[in-house]
Amino acid sequence: MVSRHDEFVNAPSPALDPQALVSSEIARAHGGARPGEPQPRLDFPAYRSSVLRHPTKSLVQVDPEGVELVAPVFGHSDLGPLESDLTIQAGGAPIGERIVVTGRVVDGEGRPVRHQLVEVWQANAAGRYVHQRDQHPAPLDPHFTGMGRCLTDGDGVYRFTTIKPGPYPWRNHHNAWRPAHIHFSLFGREFTQRLVTQMYFPGDPLFALDPIYQSITDPVARELLVATYDHDLTEHEWATGYRWDIVLTGSHQTPLEREEDR
Repeated sequence: MVSRHDEFVNAPSPALDPQALVSSEIARAHGGARPGEPQPRLDFPAYRSSVLRHPTKSLVQVDPEGVELVAPVFGHSDLGPLESDLTIQAGGAPIGERIVVTGRVVDGEGRPVRHQLVEVWQANAAGRYVHQRDQHPAPLDPHFTGMGRCLTDGDGVYRFTTIKPGPYPWRNHHNAWRPAHIHFSLFGREFTQRLVTQMYFPGDPLFALDPIYQSITDPVARELLVATYDHDLTEHEWATGYRWDIVLTGSHQTPLEREEDR
């Protein structure tokens, strides 16, 4: 989840067009970027918290065996059979557009990454997270936690049933709204291999105004974060379907959040 920090509220003068202001900030940030960067920039000025959060010192080496002592270990028995369906909650069904999201996790050669732990978390249909730091005035859904997980199968396929999340304000600038998205986490064999990224929905009008999405300066790489509507995956009178593959390496690698920028 992207935190909504009060200290980053810098509302422009009412005489200025807020959309023009944030668009110009994004344009200036792109002007200082190396062309065609496929991964998010850690110090993207339009994404204001990144200015304070990106690493400025050299990495510190740690003992890998010591790290592994506190790293989680996952197996098939650790996951319940219904954890991939976020719409199944005690007491009733969540409110919102039911969707199915599926795809393959593959390496740079297109080979499936089998039995990979995939976790998701997201806002509800009103754009509200179940988190104490999320206090904006949108309703919580008592029947939706916004969290799920599954293992990829022998062909690297994952599948979730959930509710389409809503956009939400995040105080990066005046009238700032995040496009609807779902966070994805892939654990690898151990915690130190964990990768985090976000999946977006096609045609979102907020893309051009979102500094996080725009921090990937390569437009082709940005498109790798956008799912595709799949009518064959859509279930009659039940749920619309979206397909989104995750590529871990190679020239078509899915843009990933670096640990220092979470």
